[in-house]
Amino acid sequence: MTRPASPRRRLLLSHGDARIDVVTEGSGPALVLLPSSLRDSLDFDDLAELLALRGFQVLRPQPRGMGRSSPPPPDMTLDTLAGDVAAVVAQLVHGPALVAGHAYGHWVARVAAWRHPAQVRGLVLMAAAARTFPDGMAQALAVASDPAQPEAARLEALRLCMFAPGNDPRPWLDGWHPQWRAAYRAAAQQPPRTEWQHPSQIPVLDLQGSDDAWRPPSSRDEFSALLGTGVTVRSIPGAGHAMVPEQPLAVADAIADWAHVMNNPR
Repeated sequence: MTRPASPRRRLLLSHGDARIDVVTEGSGPALVLLPSSLRDSLDFDDLAELLALRGFQVLRPQPRGMGRSSPPPPDMTLDTLAGDVAAVVAQLVHGPALVAGHAYGHWVARVAAWRHPAQVRGLVLMAAAARTFPDGMAQALAVASDPAQPEAARLEALRLCMFAPGNDPRPWLDGWHPQWRAAYRAAAQQPPRTEWQHPSQIPVLDLQGSDDAWRPPSSRDEFSALLGTGVTVRSIPGAGHAMVPEQPLAVADAIADWAHVMNNPR
């Protein structure tokens, strides 16, 4: 069942010396959406509206350097980004939130749950890459995200590493922030993954694209083995690594259905 959602708003929060630009809409249980590497939370416009109509308060903090959020500090780590998420939840939510991270954003979500357990009650991993992914993916992403590259080469790269066969990659020619590539690559190295890759103490939804080139079939059960028995695996047909612009309705339904079961255990 859907219901009218409250209007979309933009808020500018303070967190220490930093500013955090947040897009918010809807009412109900809080759900934080975190975007993929070098992309901002406006990628989730359609998904956020669908989730708000399904009864969620949807919060979208803009990553450092995007929107009106402060630039990345020289020593930015995943802890920095996870701290921003925790600050948003602490300031805007009465209690813990569900946190959904897309691709790179799933690392931020998992570190937030590890460092700030009082602020996170469940995790959604959207298009989380396998720990070992096929050769050529990182190189294709570098081309796809670089506006200086020829459009034809970028479209070919997007089809290879981001979009399922038959889906139009053109919407992702825009929306990249390649000037922060080095900052986000360095941030991903700290803290070391050995510190936070351990069984989860909270429910996890592993949302996989059926045609995600970063998640080959041999890795489909990888997070269930790593994170424990609290992991629910769902596949989104006709979705690649981009997932959200490809199948927003299916993604919204999968998240809402999982959250309903989590909130209403038998």
